[in-house]
Amino acid sequence: MQNLLRQSNAAQQRVQVFLDSTTPYTARRWGTTGALLALFMLRVIFGQGWYIVCYALFIYLLNLFLAFLQPKFDPSINEDLAEQDMEDGEPGLPTSASAASFPRGGGGGGGLMSGMFGATQPEEEFRPFIRRLPEFKFWLSATQAVLISLGCTITRAFDIPVFVPILVLYFFVLFGITMRRQIAHMVKYKYVPFDLGRKQRYGQK
Repeated sequence: MQNLLRQSNAAQQRVQVFLDSTTPYTARRWGTTGALLALFMLRVIFGQGWYIVCYALFIYLLNLFLAFLQPKFDPSINEDLAEQDMEDGEPGLPTSASAASFPRGGGGGGGLMSGMFGATQPEEEFRPFIRRLPEFKFWLSATQAVLISLGCTITRAFDIPVFVPILVLYFFVLFGITMRRQIAHMVKYKYVPFDLGRKQRYGQK
């Protein structure tokens, strides 16, 4: 039993070392995942089945993509907490965010969670965008999901009969609603999840 555990730990370490070595090669990693996804789609098309597996895969990928676009610390949560503090009459904890730190609201204090997300800094200090789901974990989870989906196409046990047009229509409706909501969130709180090749420099406004 101990020998089996040692072999399992050694195998996990080798896999982790391999995954760590692929970290700098973003384009190659996503290219491999895209090729696996294309292989899965060809399997579904030519095999004329596993539509429910395909639907579940794309719903999962959509959830991963949304988590990739969202900030780790959601500013809407900070806003809700600030409103709750005002409704409850909380005086707020003493922080560096003083009356000068709130030029927009006109208030002199802050809630219990004021300044948590750095949105109230007096000099608009630059803070890098921290994702809720990092790119590497996004890629790893997506690749694992595609591989599992490919494995499901080996047997017809996962080929559950479904009405395909309804699944396709429902997926596009869900995609449109979720992306519209995410874009509205990005516009409201003025953040961009992509750097678009530009980096913020010290002293740059």
